[in-house]
Amino acid sequence: MRVFAKLTLTELKLFLREPISAFFVLLFPALLVVILGSIPSFREPSDDLGGARVIDLYVGIAVALTLAMVAIQVTPAVLATYRERGVLRRLATTPVSPLKLLSAQLAMFGLAAIVSTALVLAVGRLAFDVRLADNFAAFVLAFLLTAAGTLAIGIFVAAVVPSGKAGNSVGTILFFPLMFFAGLWTPREVMPEVLQKIADFTPLGAGERALNEAMTGSWPSLLSATVLVGYVAVFGFLAVRSFRWS
Repeated sequence: MRVFAKLTLTELKLFLREPISAFFVLLFPALLVVILGSIPSFREPSDDLGGARVIDLYVGIAVALTLAMVAIQVTPAVLATYRERGVLRRLATTPVSPLKLLSAQLAMFGLAAIVSTALVLAVGRLAFDVRLADNFAAFVLAFLLTAAGTLAIGIFVAAVVPSGKAGNSVGTILFFPLMFFAGLWTPREVMPEVLQKIADFTPLGAGERALNEAMTGSWPSLLSATVLVGYVAVFGFLAVRSFRWS
């Protein structure tokens, strides 16, 4: 455990030394809530949203954004770079195995996602009176399912790309359509019905729906939970089968 803790701390320091990545993962989602919440119409109840406000929805979307940046954009680039530079191969000859490094990476990114999510919720509550999750246990479950589903995809990308730059490129290509279906540009709740149905089967669309359901006091729907577990199972299996340490 001491080795794992030291590895996690080291990975955290390396992450914080990359100011652009640290800013977008830790601070940008909360900043997005501030920007959108500053639009007067977004703070008014909307009949199209069943009486909810746009800013109420964007708190959950910002949480999904945090997980997308961590899992889809940052994780593939970092892990692929470590493999490309031979870090994982060299660690294989030491007591600090590549698996421990991978676990430390996931722990560090998990901590970053939790901090970012806490900031988003705090800003939403304190600045714009967005209600905290009525069902906190359901929110934690939705958060973990969404994090696991997106991380499984991110690790699979890291497993198959040849370099860190390729990992960053593929992650960016995936990021934008996935966040579209999560409602970053237009809340999923006001999308045409066909797009909503498609979104329900995407990892971040299902994740945003599960998070929003928890915010309103419900447990994630069976569809959302099943879709997210499916992504974990399929891409987790593919990642394990295809991941290369060197």
